[in-house]
Amino acid sequence: MTKNMIRKKKLKTKNPNAQRGKRPPNKKPQKKFRGRIKHKPESKEETKKARPLPETVVGIVTKERFGWSLKLTDRRDKTDYLIRGPAKAKEMAGTLVAAKLLKSTKKGREEVEITHDLGKPDDPRNISLIAIHGNDVPYLFPKEVIEEAENLKKENKWDSRLRGNDSEGTKSKTKPVTPAKAGAPFNVSTKNQTDLRDIPFVTIDGPDSQDFDDAVFAEKDGKGWHVMIAIADVAHYVRAGGALDREAYLRGNSTYFPDRVVPMLPETLSNDLCSLRPNEDRACMAVHIWLNAAGEMKRWKFVRGVMKSKARLTYEQVQAAKDGDPDETTKPLIKDVIEPLYGAYACLTKARLKRGTLELDLPERKVEIAKNGTVKSISVRERLDSHRLIEELMIAANVAAAAQLEGKSGTCLYRVHDKPTEMKLDGLRDFLDTIGISLVPARQLHPRLLTQILENVAGSDHAQIVNEVVLRAQTKATYTPDNIGHFGLALAKYAHFTSPIRRYADLIVHRGLIRACKLGDDGLTDHDSEKLEEIGEHISATERRSATAEREATDRFTALFLENRVGNVFTGRVSGVARFGLFVRLDETGADGIVPFHSLPRDYYELNEKLQALVGQRKGKSYQLAQPVKVRLDETDRLTGGMRFTILENEEKTDKKDTKKKSPQGKRPPCARRKRSLK
Repeated sequence: MTKNMIRKKKLKTKNPNAQRGKRPPNKKPQKKFRGRIKHKPESKEETKKARPLPETVVGIVTKERFGWSLKLTDRRDKTDYLIRGPAKAKEMAGTLVAAKLLKSTKKGREEVEITHDLGKPDDPRNISLIAIHGNDVPYLFPKEVIEEAENLKKENKWDSRLRGNDSEGTKSKTKPVTPAKAGAPFNVSTKNQTDLRDIPFVTIDGPDSQDFDDAVFAEKDGKGWHVMIAIADVAHYVRAGGALDREAYLRGNSTYFPDRVVPMLPETLSNDLCSLRPNEDRACMAVHIWLNAAGEMKRWKFVRGVMKSKARLTYEQVQAAKDGDPDETTKPLIKDVIEPLYGAYACLTKARLKRGTLELDLPERKVEIAKNGTVKSISVRERLDSHRLIEELMIAANVAAAAQLEGKSGTCLYRVHDKPTEMKLDGLRDFLDTIGISLVPARQLHPRLLTQILENVAGSDHAQIVNEVVLRAQTKATYTPDNIGHFGLALAKYAHFTSPIRRYADLIVHRGLIRACKLGDDGLTDHDSEKLEEIGEHISATERRSATAEREATDRFTALFLENRVGNVFTGRVSGVARFGLFVRLDETGADGIVPFHSLPRDYYELNEKLQALVGQRKGKSYQLAQPVKVRLDETDRLTGGMRFTILENEEKTDKKDTKKKSPQGKRPPCARRKRSLK
């Protein structure tokens, strides 16, 4: 046997792949670290769902070497879209447009067709339109919907034969409803009506509100309280299967932007017929609730009838009156209306504290728009006791609605909020461990325990970060006929009943109550009863769509507000950490922006998911969620809402020799040197 034969035999024995020049399977070459930390999800639960593609995209018509393309306003969509119809694109060069996605492609490129000309990109009045079109929010009412709403306004019929009946089907002691005054845009045609016009209801809303869908009243009842919450009777006007109903279902809810509102119902209804305007007869669904001294609901009763609001008040007016500074409107209402409302609120607060709800302390931005569409100011929305008063009364009404439907018919569209998932709780527990706070096992978790943690860290350096992390651990609230309770509010049963003008879920609950309590022939249909699960899924999706659109519009208005302050220095807090850098939220305006790796002080950073921080491996400098930082604003983009910051170091300059030290891999990873575009 020759030497060559022996050598080949050894190679074949030790490694059969060696003859073909291949490495052994168990000796794969190690990939060099390139500055990005890869993370494989440990479970299906951890894998994020792909973002659904919109039907419409928004961008600026731009000429490229390969043809006309759309420069998108969505930072998340990196697709390069080719515009079909070069002649039309040429005419609209530099214009902001909405375009429809096409299924066909040309040379591997995704194509779009221009559908709407939105005007000049620098017009601030287009900012909300970008969010509307980019999220497929329906904003134009079809002709048949407008006609149906106008016909309702033209009708002026009132059946004087109506007698009041309560929710138990017995005759009410109240007097018969009398005919409305001539010219009143009102038509009540149901058979069970209660006259509530002598009760001094008031509406309490924001100063810019037009759709008043709830009015409140309270009075002392022994050691407890009797409260009444009257809600606009939208079901009386919007009948199941009609054009108004189909459009309301499609929209799911109203969408609120800083400069406009996209209503669920036409203004003829939302701001007129259904709105509980002062000193005008209005159809309503009302609930009586009797509370004991501990704030617990002893009993309740739903009625349907007509009411007349005594005053339209704002949160600020009511709070000022309670604090001893009434105006002409609130002064005569203090004793009989405002003080009893605060008394009932204090009683309900006892019950809230006893059951232990989740109380997050997170500021909300308020964007004030000038007449020319520019941003006048951005501030943190003030939280008053008057806000909390209305919230507690609405929660009580919602609980009563869910309990009534569950007891009468067993059919209800609940508003549910599930417990945090095991994966999110593990992440929250790991983070709390780093600051010396322990969290109970998942099976023992109660919202009261989370609130206690937030109360213990209130006022400390960790307060903001703990609120942020607890919020991110929560699941999304949804609508479903399967009741699992509401974790955040610590309630066994809960439904949305108090805002039928702006939420389709509330309209469904109203129809359910009408049917269950025999308050008319316009209650929930058998068809809708069978489709409650489908309805719940749909309106949960429209709610998420509106929330995304509202957030994007606010971000773009904020970028517009700050574009003349590029180069200025601001204080803020880290609002997010990622493998490519940081997100920072400014203290002054609540604006969010990115700090890419190249803008961080020079170091080699690693993402510590347990600490929610980027940690420098060479100098030990770290940036943790909610950590105070000082940043310079480098760039803003009003079309995308993006902002880019640079972290400013407050520490002394390090020795020159130290700054030249190389990272463990010998150089900064390439991804840390690349700029992250705002587009």
